[in-house]
Amino acid sequence: VVDIAADGVAGWEFVEAFKYDLLLLDVMLPKLDGISFCRQLRSHGYRMPILLLTAKDTTADIVTGLDAGADDYAIKPYKLQELMARIRALLRRGCNNIPPILEWGSLRLDPNSCEVTYNRQPVPITAKEYRLLELFLRQRDKTFSRGAILESLWSFAEPPGEDTVKTHIKRLRQKLKTVGAPNDFIETVYGMGYRLKPKP
Repeated sequence: VVDIAADGVAGWEFVEAFKYDLLLLDVMLPKLDGISFCRQLRSHGYRMPILLLTAKDTTADIVTGLDAGADDYAIKPYKLQELMARIRALLRRGCNNIPPILEWGSLRLDPNSCEVTYNRQPVPITAKEYRLLELFLRQRDKTFSRGAILESLWSFAEPPGEDTVKTHIKRLRQKLKTVGAPNDFIETVYGMGYRLKPKP
């Protein structure tokens, strides 16, 4: 199955809604260009192979694309046979690139199945709560301000107020508590934001 997005914003909505084996990104995408899209994907923890398509062929442009997180770079005009060969190569590589399971104490988040457990008990969380927990687990020593969380989880449209973050944190704490996690598993660092409680 192949999905086509007319611009970067629509493409991001697809990525959030569905799981993809590979992405083709045009560098000149409207609303959200391919380089920024690529950076945002990697910063949010997406690990699928990314192939950038562009008419820019300078070394600096290629380096910028690869440094943004792309796995390969096809320069227009390209031959379809070559493009398909690059796609097949990336798909073969992607099959062996299984994201690691994220753990913190008794908490376990599996990016492959999108399942969260605590002491082997499933934690019933929403997609946004999952993303929030994944954000903490991928940067375990970092304290996130409400503004930083809003920017990471609500990237498009009109962002909600910072009270929305407070509400999501509260609900996530409650759900973790029901399966045995301490209430301060996600702790508040006053005047700074939130982080995973350091291990003793």
